[in-house]
Formats: sequence, structure tokens, C-alpha cells
Amino acid sequence: MIQDILPHKLINHYDPLKKADEDSLVIVIRENDVMVRGDLYPRKSELNNGDDLTFLFSLEGENDYYLLDVTGIDYEAPEGYEFVNIREFRRSGNAKKHRVFLAYTALQLARWYRDNTYCGRCGRKTYKDDKERAIRCECGNVIYPRVVPAVIVGITNGDKILVTQYKTGYAHYALVAGFTEIGETLEETVAREAMEETGLKVKNIRYYKSQPWGIVDDILVGFYCDVDGDDTIKMDESELKVAEWRSREDVILQPDEYSLTNEMMKMFKEGKSI
Repeated sequence: MIQDILPHKLINHYDPLKKADEDSLVIVIRENDVMVRGDLYPRKSELNNGDDLTFLFSLEGENDYYLLDVTGIDYEAPEGYEFVNIREFRRSGNAKKHRVFLAYTALQLARWYRDNTYCGRCGRKTYKDDKERAIRCECGNVIYPRVVPAVIVGITNGDKILVTQYKTGYAHYALVAGFTEIGETLEETVAREAMEETGLKVKNIRYYKSQPWGIVDDILVGFYCDVDGDDTIKMDESELKVAEWRSREDVILQPDEYSLTNEMMKMFKEGKSI
């Protein structure tokens, strides 16, 4: 999955006292684009403007990484660099996995900083906390990075699993998925999403694995479960164009191995314990 970057290790402890030096690596974000040369990020010394940098994280064995968000600014990439949409960066096949993961995480933080320039409670301009990764306002409001829980659901029916395709957007096969609502447990989300998307009742809900997914601020939580009773699918046609049972040999995997969804389908396809 996207976070499986061994032998590298992300060290995401926030240190507000860290200052970039000329060799520090900088992830430059513009809206949903990331600035790269191939899959390399620039050093501070290469930038046209490297003054307004925010410490992001460290990668064990490498220099620290900093953020420069140039959204809404007329910013010219240094020679040899270009802005690439982060989804294209992921799907190019040319970028090392750890660099894709860093880009997704940096984008999530860039969007959080950008969206909280002003306080949602009183409207004043906010400032960065000097002790933890938080944004503060003079009114006392404290804002932490947004992490949105969502579930990935592998519904099994003996030697078959339910696969879906979205009506719009992502074109490859996936599993039932959805966001957790207020006042709802993750297990209740699994049962509700299964019913809403496919009309199926489920039982034996069991946790598999989780995954950070920075492109939409998610923490994805994977569950397998069994169909309970009638296995007739009543597809939500407003959201899906395909919802069908597939045997192991007929499961078509996604083109890369970054997502929790793909790993869960792969586990079932290969007959591994779930």
C-alpha cells in the first residue's frame, strides 16, 4: 500500500523550531499539483523563493522536508522542474512509492493550512502554534489537521466477493466504501454502506487493516464481512454502475498496489486468510 515504504520510515513528529537550510528538501504544492523533476523534489537552494517554508516531516536517512504552498501565486518552477497533478504523479509508474506517499501527506497538510488561514469561529487571521502541529486563533480556537474516517468493505459470499465500479470518476474495480457519519461506529458504517450501495445485510464484520489516504484527508479502515441471508444485489444506481459477485479467479485488480482496496481484493483472489 502507499504507506508501505520500507526501508524508508516517515517521522512525522512536528518540530516548530526546525529551520530549513540550503540542502533541505521542499515539497512545493500548487492546488493539487506537486513540483518535481522526474520524481525528485527540489532543495531550498534551487528555489526562486524559499523564504516562507513550513516544516513537514522527516524521512529517516534523508534531510528534513518542508512545505512551500504557491497556490494562487504566480510562481515559476525552477529550470528542470514542473508541476504535475498528484494523481498523475501517482499513476505515472515512474515515481518511487515513498515519494508519492510524501506528496500525498504534504498535500493534505498544505490544504489544511490553506483552508484555515482565518478562524471559522470569529473570522480573525490564525497563526501556527509554537509547540504542536496546530493552528490557533486569539479567540482560543485550536484547529488540528483533519483526518476523516472511511471504511472499505469486502463483502464475501462463500467463494465470491462483491466488487463495484463507480458511476463516475475512478474507472477500475473497487469495493463498497463510504465515510463514517456522526455518532456512528466503524462497524455500523460497514453495515450501513453495504445496505445503501448494494441492498445487502452483512454479518461477521471483522477488521483487516487501515491506511492513510491524504488526497481526501482520509484514514481508510478495511473490513471483511459475510452476506447475511438473501444475496440479491440492489445496486445504488446514483453512485455505482457495477455491483456484482465475482469468484476469486474473476477478480480484476487495480493497476497499482497503492490502495487498501486493491490489497483486500488481492487477498481474496489469492485465497489468503481474511
